[in-house]
Amino acid sequence: MLKDFVKALPPDEEQIKAELKTEREKLAAFQTKIKEAKLPVMVIFEGWGAAGKGSIIGKVIKNIDPRFFRVKTMDAPSADAKRYPFLHRYFMEIPEEGKFAFFDTFWMNEVCTQLMEGDLSKSVYQQRVRSINTAERSLTDNGYLVMKFFFHISKKEQKKRLEDLLKDKNTAWRVSDHDLYENDHYDKYLSVYDQYLSDTSRSIAPWYIIDGKNRKWAELQVLSFLNQGIDTALKNHSLASPILQNPFPMISFRSLSDISLSDKTLTDEVYEAELDRLQKELGELHNELYRKKIPVIIAYEGWDAAGKGGNIKRITSALDPRGYEVQPIASPEPHEKARHFLWRFWTRLPKDGHIAIFDRTWYGRVMVERLEGFCSENDWQRAYNEINEFEKELVDWGAIVIKFWVQIDKDTQLERFTDRQNTPEKQWKITDEDWRNREKWDLYEEAINEMIQKTNTAFAPWHVLESNDKKYARIKALQIVTDAIRGAFKK
Repeated sequence: MLKDFVKALPPDEEQIKAELKTEREKLAAFQTKIKEAKLPVMVIFEGWGAAGKGSIIGKVIKNIDPRFFRVKTMDAPSADAKRYPFLHRYFMEIPEEGKFAFFDTFWMNEVCTQLMEGDLSKSVYQQRVRSINTAERSLTDNGYLVMKFFFHISKKEQKKRLEDLLKDKNTAWRVSDHDLYENDHYDKYLSVYDQYLSDTSRSIAPWYIIDGKNRKWAELQVLSFLNQGIDTALKNHSLASPILQNPFPMISFRSLSDISLSDKTLTDEVYEAELDRLQKELGELHNELYRKKIPVIIAYEGWDAAGKGGNIKRITSALDPRGYEVQPIASPEPHEKARHFLWRFWTRLPKDGHIAIFDRTWYGRVMVERLEGFCSENDWQRAYNEINEFEKELVDWGAIVIKFWVQIDKDTQLERFTDRQNTPEKQWKITDEDWRNREKWDLYEEAINEMIQKTNTAFAPWHVLESNDKKYARIKALQIVTDAIRGAFKK
Protein backbone atom coordinates (compact mmCIF):
# COMPACT_ATOMS: atom_id res chain seq x y z
CA MET A 1 0.00 0.00 0.00
CA LEU A 2 2.70 2.50 0.98
CA LYS A 3 4.99 1.49 -1.86
CA ASP A 4 2.19 2.08 -4.36
CA PHE A 5 0.87 5.23 -2.69
CA VAL A 6 0.55 8.09 -5.12
CA LYS A 7 0.37 11.46 -3.42
CA ALA A 8 -2.44 13.64 -4.67
CA LEU A 9 -1.51 17.22 -5.38
CA PRO A 10 -2.93 19.35 -2.57
CA PRO A 11 -5.16 22.29 -3.46
CA ASP A 12 -3.76 25.79 -3.13
CA GLU A 13 -3.62 27.34 0.34
CA GLU A 14 -6.83 29.34 -0.08
CA GLN A 15 -8.80 26.29 -1.17
CA ILE A 16 -7.39 24.22 1.71
CA LYS A 17 -8.41 26.97 4.13
CA ALA A 18 -11.96 27.10 2.76
CA GLU A 19 -12.39 23.33 2.72
CA LEU A 20 -10.97 22.99 6.23
CA LYS A 21 -13.61 25.41 7.51
CA THR A 22 -16.36 23.33 5.87
CA GLU A 23 -15.06 20.00 7.19
CA ARG A 24 -14.56 21.35 10.70
CA GLU A 25 -18.16 22.56 10.76
CA LYS A 26 -19.36 19.17 9.51
CA LEU A 27 -17.55 17.35 12.31
CA ALA A 28 -18.93 19.77 14.92
CA ALA A 29 -22.46 19.11 13.63
CA PHE A 30 -21.95 15.35 13.53
CA GLN A 31 -21.22 15.01 17.25
CA THR A 32 -24.88 15.59 18.17
CA LYS A 33 -26.04 13.04 15.59
CA ILE A 34 -23.47 10.54 16.88
CA LYS A 35 -24.80 10.97 20.41
CA GLU A 36 -28.41 10.56 19.30
CA ALA A 37 -27.61 7.48 17.19
CA LYS A 38 -25.45 6.01 19.99
CA LEU A 39 -22.66 5.49 17.48
CA PRO A 40 -19.25 4.73 19.07
CA VAL A 41 -16.34 6.05 16.98
CA MET A 42 -12.76 4.80 17.20
CA VAL A 43 -10.17 6.91 15.34
CA ILE A 44 -6.74 5.29 15.13
CA PHE A 45 -3.63 7.26 14.12
CA GLU A 46 -0.50 5.40 13.09
CA GLY A 47 2.50 6.44 11.02
CA TRP A 48 6.13 7.38 10.93
CA GLY A 49 7.77 9.11 13.85
CA ALA A 50 7.48 12.92 13.46
CA ALA A 51 4.81 12.52 10.75
CA GLY A 52 2.43 14.81 12.66
CA LYS A 53 -0.04 12.41 14.30
CA GLY A 54 -0.17 14.26 17.61
CA SER A 55 -0.64 17.72 16.14
CA ILE A 56 -3.45 16.54 13.85
CA ILE A 57 -5.25 14.85 16.75
CA GLY A 58 -5.04 18.15 18.60
CA LYS A 59 -6.60 20.02 15.68
CA VAL A 60 -9.35 17.48 15.06
CA ILE A 61 -10.58 17.35 18.65
CA LYS A 62 -10.97 21.14 18.78
CA ASN A 63 -14.16 20.62 16.79
CA ILE A 64 -15.72 18.28 19.38
CA ASP A 65 -17.23 18.88 22.82
CA PRO A 66 -14.65 17.58 25.36
CA ARG A 67 -17.39 15.59 27.10
CA PHE A 68 -17.75 13.34 24.07
CA PHE A 69 -14.20 12.23 23.36
CA ARG A 70 -11.05 10.94 24.96
CA VAL A 71 -7.49 10.68 23.64
CA LYS A 72 -5.32 7.71 24.52
CA THR A 73 -1.68 7.01 23.69
CA MET A 74 -0.99 3.28 23.60
CA ASP A 75 2.61 2.96 24.72
CA ALA A 76 4.61 -0.26 24.62
CA PRO A 77 2.94 -2.89 26.83
CA SER A 78 4.03 -2.92 30.47
CA ALA A 79 5.20 -6.08 32.20
CA ASP A 80 1.74 -6.38 33.78
CA ALA A 81 -0.04 -5.88 30.43
CA LYS A 82 1.97 -8.75 28.97
CA ARG A 83 0.36 -11.08 31.52
CA TYR A 84 -2.97 -10.73 29.70
CA PRO A 85 -4.07 -11.64 26.16
CA PHE A 86 -2.72 -9.43 23.38
CA LEU A 87 -6.10 -7.77 22.71
CA HIS A 88 -6.88 -7.20 26.40
CA ARG A 89 -5.41 -3.73 26.91
CA TYR A 90 -6.91 -2.51 23.65
CA PHE A 91 -10.41 -3.78 24.38
CA MET A 92 -10.21 -2.04 27.75
CA GLU A 93 -10.07 1.31 25.92
CA ILE A 94 -12.97 1.03 23.46
CA PRO A 95 -15.42 3.95 23.72
CA GLU A 96 -18.99 4.00 24.95
CA GLU A 97 -21.79 4.42 22.43
CA GLY A 98 -22.25 8.02 21.28
CA LYS A 99 -18.62 8.97 21.99
CA PHE A 100 -15.25 9.25 20.24
CA ALA A 101 -11.96 7.65 21.23
CA PHE A 102 -8.81 8.92 19.49
CA PHE A 103 -5.75 6.70 19.68
CA ASP A 104 -2.19 7.90 19.13
CA THR A 105 -0.97 4.49 17.88
CA PHE A 106 -2.87 1.27 18.52
CA TRP A 107 -2.17 -2.41 17.92
CA MET A 108 -0.24 -1.76 14.70
CA ASN A 109 2.58 -0.06 16.55
CA GLU A 110 3.04 -2.90 19.03
CA VAL A 111 2.97 -5.63 16.37
CA CYS A 112 5.30 -3.92 13.89
CA THR A 113 7.78 -2.81 16.54
CA GLN A 114 8.02 -6.29 18.03
CA LEU A 115 8.39 -7.80 14.57
CA MET A 116 11.23 -5.41 13.68
CA GLU A 117 12.98 -6.00 17.01
CA GLY A 118 12.83 -9.78 16.61
CA ASP A 119 10.41 -10.30 19.51
CA LEU A 120 7.72 -11.69 17.22
CA SER A 121 8.05 -14.71 14.97
CA LYS A 122 6.37 -14.77 11.55
CA SER A 123 3.82 -17.30 12.80
CA VAL A 124 2.92 -15.20 15.85
CA TYR A 125 2.71 -12.14 13.60
CA GLN A 126 0.14 -13.95 11.45
CA GLN A 127 -1.78 -14.89 14.58
CA ARG A 128 -1.76 -11.25 15.72
CA VAL A 129 -3.06 -10.16 12.30
CA ARG A 130 -5.91 -12.68 12.51
CA SER A 131 -6.77 -11.45 16.01
CA ILE A 132 -6.79 -7.82 14.89
CA ASN A 133 -8.92 -8.46 11.80
CA THR A 134 -11.37 -10.50 13.87
CA ALA A 135 -11.56 -7.84 16.59
CA GLU A 136 -12.13 -5.01 14.10
CA ARG A 137 -14.83 -7.00 12.31
CA SER A 138 -16.54 -7.82 15.60
CA LEU A 139 -16.44 -4.17 16.65
CA THR A 140 -17.95 -2.96 13.39
CA ASP A 141 -20.57 -5.74 13.44
CA ASN A 142 -21.57 -4.49 16.90
CA GLY A 143 -22.07 -0.94 15.68
CA TYR A 144 -18.64 0.66 16.02
CA LEU A 145 -17.12 2.94 13.40
CA VAL A 146 -13.40 2.18 13.15
CA MET A 147 -11.38 4.78 11.21
CA LYS A 148 -7.65 4.08 10.67
CA PHE A 149 -5.15 6.65 9.39
CA PHE A 150 -1.48 6.07 8.53
CA PHE A 151 0.65 9.23 8.24
CA HIS A 152 3.21 8.80 5.50
CA ILE A 153 6.31 10.91 4.93
CA SER A 154 9.56 10.26 3.09
CA LYS A 155 12.83 9.32 4.74
CA LYS A 156 14.24 12.72 3.87
CA GLU A 157 11.27 14.57 5.33
CA GLN A 158 11.36 12.48 8.51
CA LYS A 159 15.07 13.12 9.00
CA LYS A 160 14.58 16.87 8.56
CA ARG A 161 11.78 16.97 11.12
CA LEU A 162 13.73 14.93 13.67
CA GLU A 163 16.75 17.21 13.28
CA ASP A 164 14.58 20.31 13.71
CA LEU A 165 13.06 18.88 16.89
CA LEU A 166 16.49 18.00 18.29
CA LYS A 167 17.79 21.53 17.75
CA ASP A 168 15.36 22.96 20.30
CA LYS A 169 15.77 21.81 23.91
CA ASN A 170 12.03 22.28 24.43
CA THR A 171 11.17 19.78 21.69
CA ALA A 172 14.17 17.44 21.76
CA TRP A 173 12.39 15.21 24.29
CA ARG A 174 9.84 14.34 21.61
CA VAL A 175 12.49 12.45 19.62
CA SER A 176 12.97 8.92 20.89
CA ASP A 177 15.74 6.44 20.14
CA HIS A 178 13.12 4.44 18.27
CA ASP A 179 12.39 7.42 15.96
CA LEU A 180 16.08 7.71 15.08
CA TYR A 181 16.42 3.97 14.57
CA GLU A 182 13.32 3.97 12.39
CA ASN A 183 14.80 6.65 10.13
CA ASP A 184 18.15 4.85 9.91
CA HIS A 185 16.33 1.66 8.86
CA TYR A 186 13.57 3.39 6.89
CA ASP A 187 13.41 0.86 4.05
CA LYS A 188 13.06 -2.12 6.41
CA TYR A 189 10.30 -0.38 8.35
CA LEU A 190 8.63 0.61 5.09
CA SER A 191 8.45 -3.05 4.10
CA VAL A 192 7.00 -4.09 7.49
CA TYR A 193 4.48 -1.25 7.58
CA ASP A 194 3.44 -1.93 4.01
CA GLN A 195 2.84 -5.61 4.74
CA TYR A 196 0.84 -4.87 7.88
CA LEU A 197 -1.35 -2.30 6.16
CA SER A 198 -2.08 -4.74 3.35
CA ASP A 199 -2.83 -7.54 5.83
CA THR A 200 -5.28 -5.48 7.90
CA SER A 201 -7.06 -3.24 5.41
CA ARG A 202 -10.61 -4.56 5.08
CA SER A 203 -13.80 -3.01 3.73
CA ILE A 204 -15.25 -2.78 7.25
CA ALA A 205 -12.15 -0.94 8.54
CA PRO A 206 -9.90 0.23 5.67
CA TRP A 207 -6.65 2.10 6.01
CA TYR A 208 -6.46 5.70 4.83
CA ILE A 209 -2.95 6.77 3.84
CA ILE A 210 -2.39 10.43 4.70
CA ASP A 211 0.24 12.51 2.96
CA GLY A 212 1.83 14.10 6.02
CA LYS A 213 4.22 16.57 4.37
CA ASN A 214 1.83 19.53 4.37
CA ARG A 215 0.20 19.72 7.80
CA LYS A 216 -2.92 21.63 6.75
CA TRP A 217 -3.42 19.29 3.83
CA ALA A 218 -3.01 16.33 6.20
CA GLU A 219 -5.65 17.76 8.52
CA LEU A 220 -8.03 18.27 5.60
CA GLN A 221 -7.53 14.69 4.42
CA VAL A 222 -8.27 13.32 7.89
CA LEU A 223 -11.36 15.47 8.42
CA SER A 224 -12.70 14.67 4.97
CA PHE A 225 -12.31 10.89 5.38
CA LEU A 226 -13.57 10.99 8.97
CA ASN A 227 -16.70 12.93 8.02
CA GLN A 228 -17.38 10.59 5.11
CA GLY A 229 -17.03 7.61 7.44
CA ILE A 230 -19.37 9.11 10.05
CA ASP A 231 -21.95 10.04 7.43
CA THR A 232 -21.96 6.49 6.00
CA ALA A 233 -22.08 4.90 9.47
CA LEU A 234 -25.04 7.04 10.54
CA LYS A 235 -26.96 6.03 7.42
CA ASN A 236 -26.20 2.32 7.94
CA HIS A 237 -26.14 2.17 11.74
CA SER A 238 -29.44 0.28 12.05
CA LEU A 239 -28.63 -2.31 9.38
CA ALA A 240 -28.09 -5.94 10.38
CA SER A 241 -24.65 -7.50 9.95
CA PRO A 242 -24.14 -10.80 8.12
CA ILE A 243 -24.11 -14.05 10.08
CA LEU A 244 -20.74 -15.67 9.43
CA GLN A 245 -20.09 -19.36 8.96
CA ASN A 246 -18.40 -20.97 11.96
CA PRO A 247 -14.82 -21.92 10.96
CA PHE A 248 -13.92 -23.80 14.15
CA PRO A 249 -13.87 -27.59 14.77
CA MET A 250 -16.94 -28.65 16.72
CA ILE A 251 -17.90 -31.57 18.98
CA SER A 252 -21.33 -33.02 18.28
CA PHE A 253 -24.08 -32.41 20.84
CA ARG A 254 -27.75 -33.35 20.46
CA SER A 255 -29.88 -32.31 23.40
CA LEU A 256 -30.03 -31.91 27.18
CA SER A 257 -32.98 -34.31 27.18
CA ASP A 258 -30.58 -37.12 26.19
CA ILE A 259 -28.65 -36.77 29.44
CA SER A 260 -29.56 -39.18 32.19
CA LEU A 261 -29.77 -37.68 35.69
CA SER A 262 -31.30 -40.34 37.93
CA ASP A 263 -28.28 -42.66 37.89
CA LYS A 264 -25.72 -39.94 38.64
CA THR A 265 -25.45 -40.18 42.43
CA LEU A 266 -22.80 -40.69 45.11
CA THR A 267 -22.93 -42.03 48.64
CA ASP A 268 -21.80 -39.69 51.40
CA GLU A 269 -18.75 -41.87 52.07
CA VAL A 270 -17.56 -41.82 48.45
CA TYR A 271 -18.31 -38.11 48.18
CA GLU A 272 -16.28 -37.14 51.25
CA ALA A 273 -13.31 -39.29 50.25
CA GLU A 274 -13.25 -38.00 46.65
CA LEU A 275 -13.79 -34.41 47.74
CA ASP A 276 -10.79 -34.55 50.06
CA ARG A 277 -8.58 -36.24 47.46
CA LEU A 278 -9.47 -33.93 44.57
CA GLN A 279 -9.26 -30.72 46.58
CA LYS A 280 -5.78 -31.63 47.79
CA GLU A 281 -4.75 -32.39 44.22
CA LEU A 282 -6.22 -29.13 42.93
CA GLY A 283 -4.41 -27.15 45.63
CA GLU A 284 -1.09 -28.64 44.50
CA LEU A 285 -1.87 -28.01 40.84
CA HIS A 286 -2.72 -24.38 41.63
CA ASN A 287 0.83 -23.80 42.89
CA GLU A 288 2.24 -25.29 39.69
CA LEU A 289 -0.17 -23.18 37.58
CA TYR A 290 1.19 -20.03 39.19
CA ARG A 291 4.79 -21.09 38.67
CA LYS A 292 4.19 -21.93 35.01
CA LYS A 293 2.03 -18.79 34.52
CA ILE A 294 -0.89 -20.64 32.95
CA PRO A 295 -4.25 -18.82 33.26
CA VAL A 296 -7.47 -20.72 33.91
CA ILE A 297 -11.00 -19.55 33.08
CA ILE A 298 -13.89 -21.59 34.47
CA ALA A 299 -17.32 -20.61 33.17
CA TYR A 300 -20.53 -21.69 34.90
CA GLU A 301 -23.97 -21.65 33.36
CA GLY A 302 -26.99 -23.67 34.42
CA TRP A 303 -30.59 -23.72 35.52
CA ASP A 304 -31.67 -21.59 38.48
CA ALA A 305 -31.18 -23.60 41.71
CA ALA A 306 -29.00 -26.12 39.89
CA GLY A 307 -26.21 -25.78 42.45
CA LYS A 308 -23.68 -23.50 40.74
CA GLY A 309 -22.81 -21.67 43.96
CA GLY A 310 -22.09 -24.83 45.95
CA ASN A 311 -20.11 -26.26 43.05
CA ILE A 312 -17.96 -23.14 42.82
CA LYS A 313 -17.41 -23.19 46.60
CA ARG A 314 -15.96 -26.72 46.47
CA ILE A 315 -13.46 -25.61 43.83
CA THR A 316 -12.42 -22.35 45.50
CA SER A 317 -12.00 -24.12 48.86
CA ALA A 318 -9.00 -25.89 47.36
CA LEU A 319 -7.34 -22.74 45.99
CA ASP A 320 -4.96 -20.14 47.36
CA PRO A 321 -7.24 -17.09 47.78
CA ARG A 322 -4.51 -14.83 46.37
CA GLY A 323 -4.61 -16.67 43.06
CA TYR A 324 -8.24 -16.71 42.04
CA GLU A 325 -11.28 -14.48 41.74
CA VAL A 326 -14.96 -15.34 41.36
CA GLN A 327 -16.83 -13.06 38.98
CA PRO A 328 -20.59 -13.01 39.68
CA ILE A 329 -22.24 -11.76 36.50
CA ALA A 330 -25.56 -9.92 36.77
CA SER A 331 -27.40 -7.66 34.32
CA PRO A 332 -24.96 -5.26 32.64
CA GLU A 333 -24.55 -1.80 34.15
CA PRO A 334 -25.29 1.22 31.92
CA HIS A 335 -21.61 1.78 31.11
CA GLU A 336 -21.31 -1.91 30.18
CA LYS A 337 -24.42 -1.91 27.98
CA ALA A 338 -22.94 1.08 26.15
CA ARG A 339 -20.02 -1.02 24.84
CA HIS A 340 -19.44 -4.24 22.91
CA PHE A 341 -21.18 -7.03 24.84
CA LEU A 342 -17.87 -8.84 25.47
CA TRP A 343 -16.18 -5.74 26.93
CA ARG A 344 -17.25 -6.49 30.49
CA PHE A 345 -15.69 -9.96 30.22
CA TRP A 346 -12.44 -8.75 28.66
CA THR A 347 -12.09 -6.46 31.71
CA ARG A 348 -12.52 -9.39 34.11
CA LEU A 349 -9.96 -11.80 32.69
CA PRO A 350 -7.27 -13.23 34.98
CA LYS A 351 -3.59 -12.52 34.49
CA ASP A 352 -1.38 -15.49 33.68
CA GLY A 353 -0.97 -17.94 36.55
CA HIS A 354 -4.34 -16.94 38.04
CA ILE A 355 -7.85 -18.42 37.92
CA ALA A 356 -11.08 -16.60 37.09
CA ILE A 357 -14.38 -18.33 37.85
CA PHE A 358 -17.43 -16.83 36.16
CA ASP A 359 -20.80 -17.39 37.84
CA ARG A 360 -22.84 -16.71 34.67
CA THR A 361 -21.01 -15.60 31.57
CA TRP A 362 -20.97 -14.12 28.08
CA TYR A 363 -23.53 -16.78 27.14
CA GLY A 364 -26.25 -14.55 28.55
CA ARG A 365 -26.27 -13.01 25.07
CA VAL A 366 -27.77 -16.18 23.56
CA MET A 367 -30.03 -17.07 26.49
CA VAL A 368 -31.48 -14.31 28.68
CA GLU A 369 -30.86 -11.46 26.23
CA ARG A 370 -32.22 -13.56 23.38
CA LEU A 371 -35.40 -14.69 25.14
CA GLU A 372 -36.15 -11.46 26.99
CA GLY A 373 -35.65 -9.28 23.90
CA PHE A 374 -32.69 -7.35 25.35
CA CYS A 375 -30.86 -7.58 22.01
CA SER A 376 -31.92 -8.00 18.39
CA GLU A 377 -32.14 -11.37 16.67
CA ASN A 378 -29.18 -10.36 14.51
CA ASP A 379 -27.19 -9.61 17.68
CA TRP A 380 -27.68 -13.03 19.28
CA GLN A 381 -27.36 -14.93 16.01
CA ARG A 382 -23.95 -13.29 15.42
CA ALA A 383 -22.91 -13.90 19.01
CA TYR A 384 -22.28 -17.64 18.60
CA ASN A 385 -19.35 -17.01 16.27
CA GLU A 386 -18.18 -13.95 18.24
CA ILE A 387 -18.08 -16.04 21.42
CA ASN A 388 -16.17 -18.84 19.67
CA GLU A 389 -13.67 -16.24 18.45
CA PHE A 390 -13.35 -14.79 21.95
CA GLU A 391 -12.68 -18.21 23.48
CA LYS A 392 -10.22 -19.09 20.71
CA GLU A 393 -8.31 -15.89 21.53
CA LEU A 394 -8.11 -17.00 25.16
CA VAL A 395 -6.93 -20.51 24.24
CA ASP A 396 -4.33 -19.15 21.80
CA TRP A 397 -3.07 -16.94 24.63
CA GLY A 398 -2.47 -20.12 26.61
CA ALA A 399 -5.51 -20.19 28.87
CA ILE A 400 -7.31 -23.33 30.00
CA VAL A 401 -10.99 -22.65 29.28
CA ILE A 402 -13.49 -24.92 31.07
CA LYS A 403 -17.22 -24.46 30.49
CA PHE A 404 -19.83 -26.08 32.74
CA TRP A 405 -23.56 -26.42 32.15
CA VAL A 406 -25.16 -27.43 35.47
CA GLN A 407 -28.15 -29.62 34.60
CA ILE A 408 -31.20 -30.55 36.68
CA ASP A 409 -34.71 -31.62 35.74
CA LYS A 410 -37.82 -29.52 36.11
CA ASP A 411 -39.15 -31.42 39.16
CA THR A 412 -35.88 -31.00 41.04
CA GLN A 413 -35.92 -27.28 40.33
CA LEU A 414 -39.47 -26.96 41.68
CA GLU A 415 -38.48 -28.87 44.82
CA ARG A 416 -35.51 -26.55 45.41
CA PHE A 417 -37.54 -23.41 44.67
CA THR A 418 -40.17 -24.48 47.17
CA ASP A 419 -37.54 -25.26 49.80
CA ARG A 420 -35.95 -21.84 49.32
CA GLN A 421 -39.29 -20.06 49.54
CA ASN A 422 -40.28 -21.89 52.72
CA THR A 423 -36.92 -21.59 54.51
CA PRO A 424 -36.33 -18.06 55.94
CA GLU A 425 -32.51 -18.19 55.68
CA LYS A 426 -32.76 -19.27 52.03
CA GLN A 427 -35.46 -16.87 50.85
CA TRP A 428 -32.89 -14.41 49.50
CA LYS A 429 -31.99 -17.04 46.90
CA ILE A 430 -35.44 -17.04 45.26
CA THR A 431 -36.94 -14.15 43.27
CA ASP A 432 -40.00 -13.46 41.16
CA GLU A 433 -37.70 -13.58 38.14
CA ASP A 434 -36.77 -17.19 38.97
CA TRP A 435 -40.44 -18.17 38.81
CA ARG A 436 -40.94 -16.26 35.54
CA ASN A 437 -37.94 -17.99 34.01
CA ARG A 438 -39.32 -21.34 35.10
CA GLU A 439 -42.49 -20.68 33.09
CA LYS A 440 -40.24 -20.39 30.02
CA TRP A 441 -38.41 -23.66 30.69
CA ASP A 442 -39.09 -25.12 27.25
CA LEU A 443 -37.98 -21.94 25.46
CA TYR A 444 -34.82 -21.82 27.54
CA GLU A 445 -34.09 -25.47 26.90
CA GLU A 446 -34.38 -24.88 23.16
CA ALA A 447 -32.00 -21.91 23.40
CA ILE A 448 -29.53 -23.84 25.58
CA ASN A 449 -29.43 -26.77 23.17
CA GLU A 450 -28.68 -24.43 20.29
CA MET A 451 -26.07 -22.61 22.39
CA ILE A 452 -24.18 -25.80 23.18
CA GLN A 453 -24.49 -27.14 19.65
CA LYS A 454 -23.00 -23.95 18.18
CA THR A 455 -20.28 -23.29 20.78
CA ASN A 456 -19.14 -26.80 21.70
CA THR A 457 -15.76 -26.29 20.09
CA ALA A 458 -12.88 -28.72 20.21
CA PHE A 459 -10.70 -26.14 21.98
CA ALA A 460 -13.35 -25.05 24.54
CA PRO A 461 -15.96 -27.81 24.87
CA TRP A 462 -18.95 -27.82 27.19
CA HIS A 463 -19.09 -30.18 30.18
CA VAL A 464 -22.55 -31.04 31.48
CA LEU A 465 -22.69 -31.52 35.25
CA GLU A 466 -25.61 -33.76 36.23
CA SER A 467 -26.74 -32.01 39.40
CA ASN A 468 -29.92 -33.64 40.64
CA ASP A 469 -27.38 -35.00 43.12
CA LYS A 470 -25.23 -31.97 43.95
CA LYS A 471 -22.50 -34.16 45.41
CA TYR A 472 -22.08 -35.98 42.10
CA ALA A 473 -21.86 -32.68 40.19
CA ARG A 474 -19.23 -31.27 42.57
CA ILE A 475 -16.96 -34.29 42.25
CA LYS A 476 -17.35 -34.37 38.47
CA ALA A 477 -16.44 -30.68 38.23
CA LEU A 478 -13.34 -31.13 40.39
CA GLN A 479 -12.27 -34.11 38.31
CA ILE A 480 -12.70 -32.19 35.04
CA VAL A 481 -10.74 -29.20 36.35
CA THR A 482 -7.83 -31.27 37.65
CA ASP A 483 -7.73 -33.35 34.44
CA ALA A 484 -7.69 -30.18 32.30
CA ILE A 485 -4.85 -28.64 34.27
CA ARG A 486 -2.76 -31.82 34.20
CA GLY A 487 -3.42 -32.08 30.47
CA ALA A 488 -2.16 -28.53 29.94
CA PHE A 489 1.04 -29.33 31.83
CA LYS A 490 1.78 -32.17 29.39
CA LYS A 491 1.53 -29.94 26.31
